[in-house]
Amino acid sequence: MNHDQAPVAVVTGAASGIGRAIALKLAADGFSIFAHTGRNLRGLQETCSDARDFGVQVRAATADYRHANSLRQFVDCAFNWQGRVDAWINNAGADVLTGTLRDRPFADRLTELWQVDVLGTMVISRAVAQRWRAGADAHQGTSRPVLINTGWDQAPHGMEGDSGQLFCTVKSAVMAFSKSFAQTLGPVARVNCIAPGWIRTAWGEGTSDYWDHRARSEALLARWGEPEDVAEAVAWLVSPAAAFINGQVVEVNGGWRRCSHG
Repeated sequence: MNHDQAPVAVVTGAASGIGRAIALKLAADGFSIFAHTGRNLRGLQETCSDARDFGVQVRAATADYRHANSLRQFVDCAFNWQGRVDAWINNAGADVLTGTLRDRPFADRLTELWQVDVLGTMVISRAVAQRWRAGADAHQGTSRPVLINTGWDQAPHGMEGDSGQLFCTVKSAVMAFSKSFAQTLGPVARVNCIAPGWIRTAWGEGTSDYWDHRARSEALLARWGEPEDVAEAVAWLVSPAAAFINGQVVEVNGGWRRCSHG
């Protein structure tokens, strides 16, 4: 492979779960990978090592989504690496389900989610767009760069409990921003949003029988989704096959059956 010609993809939150699966899928498809984590250095090293097995160039970086200056420096570093970025996937998000914040008060968890998932995504997306606008002549015809944000399939519908209130609020904001940003950035670049459903990440692997049953019963395909299912959708969205897909929220959930829970 001629590395000088390889497209470049930036994947944030690439140290585990969905982000890791996306990075590896895009590496398999021939993208040079600029992989990010906030804190999980060991996980990021593993992702980068596995991505290099596909014969592509890989770069690792850290950035704190809670600090705008850190994000802007990260964007500059990513664009300076190969002189271009063809696909930017904002997958990073705050962990308030399995991490140290899971037992914190509701307001603390909301503040973290809002700072990382909403404000962080907006700041980084706007910085990426600024670079794309400055280099718009580099992309000709239907070959335009792609930005993908991460929402949640149940956000527009609501879900009971603290987690439902938190994630429906935050991910609805990300999804609304993505649609608005597509209106703003076109025709320079495409902007879409993926909305995963019940995906077996770290939380799903260790969850209770109740949530396991609920995940299976709410999916029309009667199974958990895997991180690779989301990665396949992202790979399509950044490919030429999706060149006319823009401003969309793509649900990756096997079809959602809205159930009543007591």
